[in-house]
Amino acid sequence: MALFQRARVHMHMLFYREQPIFTTRAHVFQIDPSTKKNWVPASKQAVTVSYFYDVTRNSYRIISVDGAKVIINSTITPNMTFTKTSQKFGQWADSRANTVFGLGFSSEQQLTKFAEKFQEVKEAAKLARDKSQEKIETSSNHSQESGYETTSSTQASSVNGTDDEKASHAGPADAHLKSENDKLKIALTQSAANVKKWEIELQTLRESNARLTTALQESAASVEQWKRQFSICRDENDRLRSKIDELEEQCSEINREKEKNTQLKRRIEELESELREKETELKDLRKQSEIIPQLMSECEYVSEKLEAAERDNQNLEDKVQSLKTDIEESKYRQRHLKVELKSFLEVLDGKIDDLHDFRRGLSKLGADN
Repeated sequence: MALFQRARVHMHMLFYREQPIFTTRAHVFQIDPSTKKNWVPASKQAVTVSYFYDVTRNSYRIISVDGAKVIINSTITPNMTFTKTSQKFGQWADSRANTVFGLGFSSEQQLTKFAEKFQEVKEAAKLARDKSQEKIETSSNHSQESGYETTSSTQASSVNGTDDEKASHAGPADAHLKSENDKLKIALTQSAANVKKWEIELQTLRESNARLTTALQESAASVEQWKRQFSICRDENDRLRSKIDELEEQCSEINREKEKNTQLKRRIEELESELREKETELKDLRKQSEIIPQLMSECEYVSEKLEAAERDNQNLEDKVQSLKTDIEESKYRQRHLKVELKSFLEVLDGKIDDLHDFRRGLSKLGADN
């Protein structure tokens, strides 16, 4: 269905001679139809968004295709407005499609260019609409004037009863009708040529549609074939993966056994080395057991010396304690002497001050005598 929709848009562009006038890339969004607030991504990644100009209809459209899916097909009208909602995001409402499109750009410059092009295309659509309205009004006025002239001429000919007057009035009317008839013939010829041209183009489009249908059927068949091959490859891949998992499990078990064997060998070597060390220690102990009686006698002698040393140590500790007591007493006496000396020095300072005062009094008396 998506491929058919894309082919239909492509045929429409070929039939109406649409030409791209501006192209950019952006992320496409549509407003959520249920909430009318949240944005729903229409494309998984940035896609091409283009302005197209329809030469025959003199109209402009914005078209974007994501793979085989047409996500934007919006005809621009003068009433549309493109609004920048942020530095890199813009939106416009399409009443015909009954939705709101949003575009997210990678830079603010791209958004500005797209908005400027939207305004330019909108102005061009407005001018095209005004020109078409003017042409319609001009053609309607021209048809009304020609009808009025024909009616007036027929009325004048009916009122004037002479043959000369009839001939004089019928001449310009026939000439006008003849010119109109020639114009109609030319228009008919042109329309016939256009019909032939459109028939040729319609036949071409039918052939291209048939080719597209054939290609679509072939692609569908190839897709089914690829799906079957993909299913077979996927099953084979799953089988190989399970086999690889089994082999990896077996390899891991072999590696674990190897590690266990290595650890056991290492443990055996450690035990053998410990056994040799124990045997060496046992030999040393046997040699030492031979000298145990001598060691016992030496130990008793050392014990006696140790006891004597402990007694001497106790005596020395007693002497040290007595010396500490003497030192404390001497320190106390020194502190007491210091206090007494300090009080004596204070008394001596007072006496010396008194002597100085007495000397000054004697000097003063001598001076008075």
